[in-house]
Amino acid sequence: MKIAISTSGNDLSAPLDPRFGRAARFLVYDTESKTFELAGNEQNLNAAQGAGIQSAQNVASTGAEAVISGHFGPKAFRVLSASNIAVYPSTASTVQEALDLYAAGKLTAAQEADVEGHWL
Repeated sequence: MKIAISTSGNDLSAPLDPRFGRAARFLVYDTESKTFELAGNEQNLNAAQGAGIQSAQNVASTGAEAVISGHFGPKAFRVLSASNIAVYPSTASTVQEALDLYAAGKLTAAQEADVEGHWL
């Protein structure tokens, strides 16, 4: 299974980015092979609007079945849900911590967005 995690870094020790739509990139971790790849999201860092939707489309294109980030707006949440991608809000400090919490069953899948659109 692939899990996308929002981050500004390049490895498992990188910080978890609390902003899904405006994260610099997504680290996409494969739980079977224990490897990861990076998916850029730079085009959405300063987007006037639509960052959440485009970020959700980026995540969907990676083949991820779940995504972990700090917060999810309503439009991003709708796109992720429509793509059958489970959404997990987290306050983890790092990508590795978020993965550990997920593996331990300590993250709860969101049923709706947890912030309004245009949240910074």
